[in-house]
Amino acid sequence: MSPLISWSALASASVGVWGLGVEGTASLHLLGKMGNLPVLVDDQPTASSLEGVDVLPTERGGLEALLACDVVVKSPGISRYRPEVARLERAGIPVRGGLGLWLEDVPLDRVTCITGTKGKSTTTAIAAHVLNRLGYDAKVGGNIGHPPWEPSTEPDPDFWVIETSSFQVPDLTNGPPVVAVTSLSPDHLDWHGSVERYYADKLSLCTKPGVTTSIADGTNTALRIRLDSSGTHVQWVDEHDAGFEGPWIESLGLPGVHNARNASIARAVLLAMGVEEAGDDAQMAAAAEGFVGLPSRCRSIGHIGAVEFVDDSLSTNVLPAQAALEAYGDRAVALLVGGHDRGLDYAPLGHAVARRQLPTLVITIPDNGPRIGSAIREIVGDEVTVVDAANLDEAVATACGWAREGGVVLLSPAAPSFGRYADYRARARAFSEAASKCGVLTESPT
Repeated sequence: MSPLISWSALASASVGVWGLGVEGTASLHLLGKMGNLPVLVDDQPTASSLEGVDVLPTERGGLEALLACDVVVKSPGISRYRPEVARLERAGIPVRGGLGLWLEDVPLDRVTCITGTKGKSTTTAIAAHVLNRLGYDAKVGGNIGHPPWEPSTEPDPDFWVIETSSFQVPDLTNGPPVVAVTSLSPDHLDWHGSVERYYADKLSLCTKPGVTTSIADGTNTALRIRLDSSGTHVQWVDEHDAGFEGPWIESLGLPGVHNARNASIARAVLLAMGVEEAGDDAQMAAAAEGFVGLPSRCRSIGHIGAVEFVDDSLSTNVLPAQAALEAYGDRAVALLVGGHDRGLDYAPLGHAVARRQLPTLVITIPDNGPRIGSAIREIVGDEVTVVDAANLDEAVATACGWAREGGVVLLSPAAPSFGRYADYRARARAFSEAASKCGVLTESPT
């Protein structure tokens, strides 16, 4: 990926912006502020993408236009392993991501990048919330914030906490001194091409030039195996570590051991970055107050009678569904699973269901729900009932008919929402609407 390139180096370059989602639009805005008019290319341009601006389709003249540029800035959703990327690089055209260009331009001692299969958004949000409550100005970037290179009239914050996806990491040419990995399990195989390449891309964050400390989940076997042999300095975090437990985590109000680990990783990141207040339990407990959990991440949407309905729609693979089941291990659970099929192995979810001591009902929904159900049945046999539903409405109605006092109806699909819903938010809304058909949702049990 040589030579090193930053945003400031592109003022007079011929630049192609490939992909016009949130990041592509931010890149266009920054280039415009610099007086640079880039070539705009998108796989599927829409009339509403950028009104009044010409956008070339990738397959109809777009790639040829990019081949005439000095540099191409691609969106994260465009896989680095696509043949078009290889063709551009064979032609000597650097293909970069906006985040990587930004990291080459800014002081890194007040930046941290947090990645992981799951938990990175919550960990990022906790770290930023605590920093702000401690009196610093902290901003989040990445999937739960704005691209940090988006032009702004506001002063630079004291800290940037960047949620960094596996789509972004391969495009980085350096990293901040402190990074974190919250978890590791198979995901995004269509983008990366294989499990091992997904793992390698994700964990390459820890070996980028400039990184000196990697904070990581010490309970994750896949992480332990790979980072222990990477030669990087790793600080392992789990729920048994002294200094990373206590009332401050309770003040966050998040369910489950996995969220306790997310919080512990956030605190470890702040300590590694030199935030001295993070070492004081009383200050951390006060700073944790007022934290609001992120939408569709094990978030209660209300009760019908004494049954709680929990939206975990952002559960798009096995790991978060397992964590959600563990978070409600002391309650009866009706688990709703299914969505877009990415070819994942669901046997581990079957083992998580089998480990439960309290009543469990598994209800599958299209498209890959029946495949998930079959994998679970192979593990649990007749010990747990697994039923197939035609749609989410039917699944919720079945769950309502089965649920008992103090129980939970848990939407933790272990699969993306593609094909059936616009995104996980639309799936969450559909879940809430389906629950409302069963009764009146209230904030507390009645």
